[in-house]
Amino acid sequence: MVLKKKSILLIMVFLIGCALCACGKEDSIVGESLVEDTKEVSSTEETKSAEEETAEQWEKGYGLPVDEQEEKEAENNCRAMMERIYEIYKEVDKGTASNVVLTDETILELQKKLMETGYPVVTLVTYSNMGNYESVDSFLEDCASGKRGSVVIYEIHDDGGIGRIKFFYDGTDMYVVSAGSVWNENGKSRMSYISHTRIKEWEYTEKGWFCYELCVPEPPEVTEIVDGSCLIRVKPMTEEQREMSERCVRGLGYQGNNILCSNWDADHMEELDFNGMYEYLYAMKYGDKFNSEDYPDGIPKEEFESLIMEYLPITAEQIREYSVFDEENQTYLWERLGCFNYAPTFFGTSLPEVVNIKENDDGTVTLTVEAVCDMVVCDDAVITHELTMRFAKDGNFQYLGNEILNDGIQDVPNYQYRIRKE
Repeated sequence: MVLKKKSILLIMVFLIGCALCACGKEDSIVGESLVEDTKEVSSTEETKSAEEETAEQWEKGYGLPVDEQEEKEAENNCRAMMERIYEIYKEVDKGTASNVVLTDETILELQKKLMETGYPVVTLVTYSNMGNYESVDSFLEDCASGKRGSVVIYEIHDDGGIGRIKFFYDGTDMYVVSAGSVWNENGKSRMSYISHTRIKEWEYTEKGWFCYELCVPEPPEVTEIVDGSCLIRVKPMTEEQREMSERCVRGLGYQGNNILCSNWDADHMEELDFNGMYEYLYAMKYGDKFNSEDYPDGIPKEEFESLIMEYLPITAEQIREYSVFDEENQTYLWERLGCFNYAPTFFGTSLPEVVNIKENDDGTVTLTVEAVCDMVVCDDAVITHELTMRFAKDGNFQYLGNEILNDGIQDVPNYQYRIRKE
């Protein structure tokens, strides 16, 4: 009996053990299944998150991934272009400063060298034309009619480096891959940047400017405005337009004086800022920057009046009446532009560009000038105005009047005089 009971007990223990083992194994299988399912869900969520992030970045339009083949092509092209200009670059005087800035003459020489490749080439030299512009003109005309395509433009930088700008149009959107190459201390070139961006909007103007705005970070992602505006001159200026622009209007501009951004003529000059314009006329005449430290007590009467009368049809008496004049010291006051007498505007950064030259019956010349602004507003003609001048046989000239056309005066910010009369 004892043996039988022990056998029964042993059998019962064995059966219970088997049952427990079976349950444990089943729990293990269920547990492993749950882990696998959890891993699969987690992986799916990560994939979905990565896909969403990529889609979100493409929607933003900036910081887009650069295709590996496209990056390699850009690198090879930049290296080849840098090799082409190396012989010229290594011989030019680069000065002793750590930041190399080449002269306009050298930059234009580098441009000519790269133009031998047949590619379009631009520079940052004021009023310079794009070399081999025809392919860019055709590309933009095709884009305007909805035709897909691409074009590459090279840009010579002030330090002798090269920018490569490749535009793509897919029939709906335009994208740009920008890359740059610079020189290192050993005279070798290296890539300095590459980026892929969608163009938010663009326009090819009748005058031949390619105006476009890049997609950039916007608030609340950033706290300050990022300007994505860009302008590239495609169609060339004539030699006469460039000469007149350089000679007659570039030195004046649209900030610090109001010769080009107000309506006036020989009979109405009381609103001109004579104290402000002096330094600009000085630079035009002498080819050097006006040094105010030489005149701590103001600009002597004779010097001030003779310079103003050289460029404007006005008398000394009128200048004294319209300007801030110190009777006691017989000097005209002058102040440097600063935060207390000048509020920067996008319009003020515009570049005056002569687009037409008309010789009048009375011997005067009327220049049609447009203000080209490449900041924020991205406009190749913020205002259009006619500047009437008289040229002497010795090459000197006088400004006789300015008229802003098409109610453009409404687009000119209120002028801030350098020094206010008390």
